[in-house]
Amino acid sequence: MSDASYRDAIFSTPLDRVARFSFDEQVVACFPDMIRRSVPGYGQILGMLSLIAQRHLRHGAQVYDLGCSLGASGLALAGQLSPDAFRYTGLDLSPAMVERARQTFETECPDHRMQVVESDIRRFDYQPCGMLILNFTLQFLPPQDRDALLARLYDCLEPGGVLLLSEKIIDADERDNAWRVERYHDFKRANGYSDMEISQKRTALENVLVPDTLDAHHARLKNAGFTRSLTWFQYLNFASLIAFKEA
Repeated sequence: MSDASYRDAIFSTPLDRVARFSFDEQVVACFPDMIRRSVPGYGQILGMLSLIAQRHLRHGAQVYDLGCSLGASGLALAGQLSPDAFRYTGLDLSPAMVERARQTFETECPDHRMQVVESDIRRFDYQPCGMLILNFTLQFLPPQDRDALLARLYDCLEPGGVLLLSEKIIDADERDNAWRVERYHDFKRANGYSDMEISQKRTALENVLVPDTLDAHHARLKNAGFTRSLTWFQYLNFASLIAFKEA
């Protein structure tokens, strides 16, 4: 990205009361570093987007990126696909994220048809599309809103289109879940986070990020209308799924 980003140190000092996590200007400034050091396999997930698009996206089709943050998914697509291969619309509630994403697209891929809209993904007026991307977005919605959103997304997806869903997950088995969480904390320590940072961020995300099991995700996709979905990637307690709308 052309704009400078900074090292994530948001939770590096003791806080009397940790505020709820939000995607504000402070998070935007260090977001690339935060994602790189906090989300196992994020680079691999981004790297596969264009390959999946080449196999499943109708030429010139609309792509929606829900909760697009700084537009990393859009950049991944634009970096490998021609300007006429797709039309991209990123959606995000954070004004700071939207502004930075717009600036990035104007600088990095001015010939591609890229737009970013400040909008609630639950209320946006979706048009027919060939690909839907939800990278670590659904987990931030209230659980009671998730089924209705996926049903709307299924309806706007063109036959033969795909929905890509990446999420932090939990394991139904408490012992297995505890092992994954412990190894995830080891991953974060290896990337330079202190125990205090890990603990304080976990507290800040409580009741803000509410994860599901993989079985729950597949059941929700089936209830939305998708007859076929599979987990194509998993790294500790992070996973990416793909759901197909039959042609």
